[in-house]
Amino acid sequence: MTTPPEICDTGCGLNATLRIISGKWKPLILFLLRDEPKRYGELKRLMQGVSDKVLIQQLKDLEADHVLARTDYQEVPPRVDYAVTPLGRSLAEAIVPLCTWGTENAVEMARIFAERDALP
Repeated sequence: MTTPPEICDTGCGLNATLRIISGKWKPLILFLLRDEPKRYGELKRLMQGVSDKVLIQQLKDLEADHVLARTDYQEVPPRVDYAVTPLGRSLAEAIVPLCTWGTENAVEMARIFAERDALP
């Protein structure tokens, strides 16, 4: 089996990974779903600032990439939840160190962002 070009262009799988998690909210979606399924409304509450249109599209993209599974329970009122697939779980676990890094460096990053935002 030959490795697809989008995986080996840089000598590692970073291109393929970035194709899946590209988008402002996709890494956060995966991080929030890593431990248990969540309904749309719960995700929306946890992700302050995301529009319905963007959240719906990013959920659809992640489902199309086979890292999320959408379960429709065919009930009235409608009940749907989202969960990571085994492939998605491994990707979500790879995101955890990035979260840790952000937490450990939050004060310095806030200072840097404030400086950057103050630039003309």
